[in-house]
Amino acid sequence: MGRLDGKVAIISGGAKGQGAVETELFAMEGAKVIFGDILDDEGKKVEAKIAELGGDVEYIHLDVTSEDDWQHAVDRAESKYGKLDILVNNAGISMRHSDMDVSSDDWDTMMDVNAKGVFLGVKYAIPAMQRAGGGSIVNVSSIAGILGRPLASPAYSASKGAVRVFTKSTAGRFAGEGIRSNSIHPGPIDTDMIRSATNSVRPETRVGEIPIGRLGQPEDIAYGALYLASDESSFVTGSELVIDGGVSNIRP
Repeated sequence: MGRLDGKVAIISGGAKGQGAVETELFAMEGAKVIFGDILDDEGKKVEAKIAELGGDVEYIHLDVTSEDDWQHAVDRAESKYGKLDILVNNAGISMRHSDMDVSSDDWDTMMDVNAKGVFLGVKYAIPAMQRAGGGSIVNVSSIAGILGRPLASPAYSASKGAVRVFTKSTAGRFAGEGIRSNSIHPGPIDTDMIRSATNSVRPETRVGEIPIGRLGQPEDIAYGALYLASDESSFVTGSELVIDGGVSNIRP
């Protein structure tokens, strides 16, 4: 028996990295998954791989800054599977900036994808979850959204901080309707994102900063998302799940 048997999920940013791992894990735990990205070729490959493993998934094009794309994703989940139980707002971007050398265009792009994209996902998922009688929203933020990490772009930190507080606001507003909302705050995870987020082409050089002694892996985040998506966390909402190998405990 899977931990998500009978559940229907939407996952954004599912074509590679954490999102692809989350999509596969959720499917292997029994969820039916609609997952999206703007990287269509990569997304189709993930869809084919999971289908070969026996998972019930469908890839769709999903630009998280597009209201039409979000509406289509929710409509597809309900039309194909009859409901929506889980939303994982995983999609995000980072850019290389030093101190305050952030252009207005870069700031707007970061906010559009990382913050507005989360808002739109929640905006369109909530009515479907109300129709389903409840649900779980998992928003992927960052420890930079809690601590304002100096290695991260200020625009990235601000966008992830917005996700953190928006998650709590959503939790308070919809808890009485059986809809939970929690955020995940990864530390250094071994994906392409870390290279753009920290101006580093060799993220392994940062292992010395991590008390647990290694970079995080996408699976570390995926299992956190699985817990928050499942009924195992039915008494958890408005919370921050920090998955960072201990970094935030010793380094501001």
